[in-house]
Amino acid sequence: MGILNMIKGQLIDVIEWTDNSGKTMVHKYDMNGKEIMMGAQLTVRESQVAIFVNEGEIADVFEPGRYELQTSNMPVLTALKSWKYGFNSPFKADVYFINTKQFLDMKWGTSNPVMMRDAEFGMIRLRAFGIYSFRVSDPVTFLKEVFGTAALFTVEGVEGQIKRTLVSGLSDAIAESKIPALDLAANYDELANYAMQSINPKLAALGLTLCSFIIENISLPEEVEKSMDKRTSMGVLGNLDQYAKYQAAEAIREAANNDGNGMAGMGVGMGAGAAMGQMFAHSLGNTAAPAATGKVAGAVCSACGAAVPAGSKFCPECGAKQNAGAFCTSCGKEIPAGTKFCPECGAKQ
Repeated sequence: MGILNMIKGQLIDVIEWTDNSGKTMVHKYDMNGKEIMMGAQLTVRESQVAIFVNEGEIADVFEPGRYELQTSNMPVLTALKSWKYGFNSPFKADVYFINTKQFLDMKWGTSNPVMMRDAEFGMIRLRAFGIYSFRVSDPVTFLKEVFGTAALFTVEGVEGQIKRTLVSGLSDAIAESKIPALDLAANYDELANYAMQSINPKLAALGLTLCSFIIENISLPEEVEKSMDKRTSMGVLGNLDQYAKYQAAEAIREAANNDGNGMAGMGVGMGAGAAMGQMFAHSLGNTAAPAATGKVAGAVCSACGAAVPAGSKFCPECGAKQNAGAFCTSCGKEIPAGTKFCPECGAKQ
């Protein structure tokens, strides 16, 4: 009995693995110098794949389920071991458990600014960050291309590679989409989906696939943000001329209500009033000018400068003799005496 127990102690009859870290991608089952018993129980849980490797060569791959190891369900290993007639002795092989679940909440960000050519602002630098998730889609390719013969492999082993691929894919997506810098914030989902289409073929060569790619923020340069703020302010203000008049009126009201400032308040009020007067004169200039010219019924005396009625031969103020011609009653231009219509403005005389 002692010899039989010793022999059984050198054999493995149950092979399984559970992950407690949440970050392990590959775990090599610890044989501890033992051999696998033919007929041993292999348990592969959901989100796992077990791969048997014989002398460095990939043999059989087991999907989730419970297996009793026999030559019938290990065809590749049976062929490699030359078990032509179902030989049932213990054997040695390396067993790798591949974690195929999604690895969530992985953070990414641009370590250096991404250059972008914008039609409005020219060459600008962008920074972006967000999260992504990925999983092992092809365990055999992942074993061959990534972790090799490592006994333990975690997400840190591929995190750097994936992040750089993400940033490169996002840069291409921004450039090819030709979305203006001011509209990037409204197109995060479109950019992310576009980037995933270009990133996944690159990750497939490593046996990986990108399950989700989320852009949380794309930050614009400070000067672009200031320009956006100015445009937003202009849009809120609307008619700047009306806004300036409103501001001037408010200043006058504040100065009039402020009794404590004395002469200083009076000066502020006078300055605001002058500014408002200028604005009103500017806005009403087109209507005020005709009214002013309409008051000119004749011309001015060449001697004293007093107003002279149209057609007058002598100045009513100083008596100086005036020109023999007349003046238009509408525009004030000099016209020949007896003219019925002004040759300048066409007004009837």
